[in-house]
Amino acid sequence: MTQAEFSAISSTIPTHPGIYKYYNASNELLYVGKAKHLRKRVSSYFSKTFTNYKTAELVQRIARIEFTIVDNEKDAFLLENSLIKEYQPLFNINLKDDKTYPYIVVKNESFPRVFFTRNKLKDGSTYFGPYTSVAKVKDLLDFIKQNIPLRTCKLNLSENNINRKKFKVCLEYHLGNCKGPCEGFQTNEDYQEGIDRLKNLLKGNLSPVIQEFKKEMKMHSDNLEFEKAAIFQKKLDDLQQYQAKSTVVNTNTGTIDVFSILEEGDQAYVNYLAVNNGSIILTKTITLVKKLEESKEEVLSFAIAQLRQTFNSEAYEIIIPFEIVYTEPGITVTIPRSGDKKKLLDLSEKNVNYFKEELKAKKLLRLEDKTDAEKEAVLWQLKEDLQLNDIPTHIECFDNSNLHGTNAVAAMVCFRNGQPSKADYRHYNIKTVSGINDFASMQEVVYRRYKRLQEENQPFPQLVIIDGGKGQLSAALESIKALGLQGRTTLVGLAKNQEELFFEGDTASIQLPWNSESLKLIRRIRDEVHRFGISFHRNQRSKHAIQNELEKIEGIGKQTADSLLKEFKSVKKLRTLPLSEIEKVIGKSKATIVFEALHKDKA
Repeated sequence: MTQAEFSAISSTIPTHPGIYKYYNASNELLYVGKAKHLRKRVSSYFSKTFTNYKTAELVQRIARIEFTIVDNEKDAFLLENSLIKEYQPLFNINLKDDKTYPYIVVKNESFPRVFFTRNKLKDGSTYFGPYTSVAKVKDLLDFIKQNIPLRTCKLNLSENNINRKKFKVCLEYHLGNCKGPCEGFQTNEDYQEGIDRLKNLLKGNLSPVIQEFKKEMKMHSDNLEFEKAAIFQKKLDDLQQYQAKSTVVNTNTGTIDVFSILEEGDQAYVNYLAVNNGSIILTKTITLVKKLEESKEEVLSFAIAQLRQTFNSEAYEIIIPFEIVYTEPGITVTIPRSGDKKKLLDLSEKNVNYFKEELKAKKLLRLEDKTDAEKEAVLWQLKEDLQLNDIPTHIECFDNSNLHGTNAVAAMVCFRNGQPSKADYRHYNIKTVSGINDFASMQEVVYRRYKRLQEENQPFPQLVIIDGGKGQLSAALESIKALGLQGRTTLVGLAKNQEELFFEGDTASIQLPWNSESLKLIRRIRDEVHRFGISFHRNQRSKHAIQNELEKIEGIGKQTADSLLKEFKSVKKLRTLPLSEIEKVIGKSKATIVFEALHKDKA
């Protein structure tokens, strides 16, 4: 999005606090940011020249902007964090670990372990949080360890293993921190009682614990043991505040869905806020067109059912502004008049009102989705601008990707009738080129692509875009000539910086008007080939990284490394697994070699 394009929509941006989301032409989320004043913050991206390549590249890719309004800057911060963790946008990859909120997990296993984690997995375990204070979470875990004996080992305490006397108690048992379930000294029922007490504590049932601490503090004070009494005073203070609450939503509201509706003629707009563990994890507004004289209640009921199904909602309570007939079993319908739930409903209504006004502004600016006739008109304009022989209903675009000469790959995307044809996308590992040589790499992939089409007697595109300018264009043309395909298609080079287009033999470039629909289509195609290529390159780098690290282990070959890669995806995950899990994939002998090599630093 250019500065001039942004100027046309800047007045429609809200002035409230909230979060903003940038999307590219392929409707992929690029970036999520927070702002105290949305219009000022977003405008700053388009009002100055950036020396930082990442920021400049982000602005260049922006095709669409969305907003979610919240009540204050703190709410914007927490909502931004939730969305970044949920969607992991491309340009938010530098978020630091200390911005990731921690959880306490009760593991789904025999004699469950309880520990601190930043990764919430869908593994059947119970997660408490997220918490905003890491220090208080660790204090709480220390308190749990001192008052509820639980195991900390990673042993597989199955009934069979315990009965076979496979394990021996460790130092934790002799220190009194564990009751020794590994040797059968503690029953599953007794252990579960401790887990139940822990869950009640984490849910906020603090009264028994607080009374116990007060009793201990008074006892030490009466005995003039003031230092010990001060320790319990600190524990009391920390315990009463440990469960750091989200300022977006009160954590006592649990898991709920919030819906609001706004009608205008034959159209209705419905906003959906999904709330989980005190944080808004999803915002979505949809447009519905009424075909008959459906009532507002009927429209809202239909929209709720669609949105809950689409987003796999597990909430058992929905918050709405008025009564409806909603027949989903087990669902509580709440119409709040005051309190935290009413604040959530007000927030939803703010967002649905903004969505309606933004939609109106986009229609006035002709930024809404194009009809088939409009899409065809863009292709005709592109034909005229580039003086092509035929309307380019079939366009292909190539791009190279490498990092310091490693894992050189290339990507090709295909657009038919102005829309991505993902079934025709192709990615390529470079086979004949060593090191960094973009020209030779481009020559190879263009040759492979069109030799394949030639052999299969497939139709050729009317236009081929080579991302990279004159050098890459010349290399691609060498392949076309080698295949004897001159005249079958038109090749054009696209310079990365100035969006200049080059034809073979031209001394001067073509620069299309910045606001022309044909250039917007070319930008979209370029952004798509970048996305597709970078995604493939990232996967290849990850694959080779784990393969290289595993193949360095003496006695482990490529086939074994490939098997581990396919099953576990990363070395990081492998390090967290018990030996028994690795054995299932590669057998006991090789699993022992891998396990010992990955844990040698801990020995």
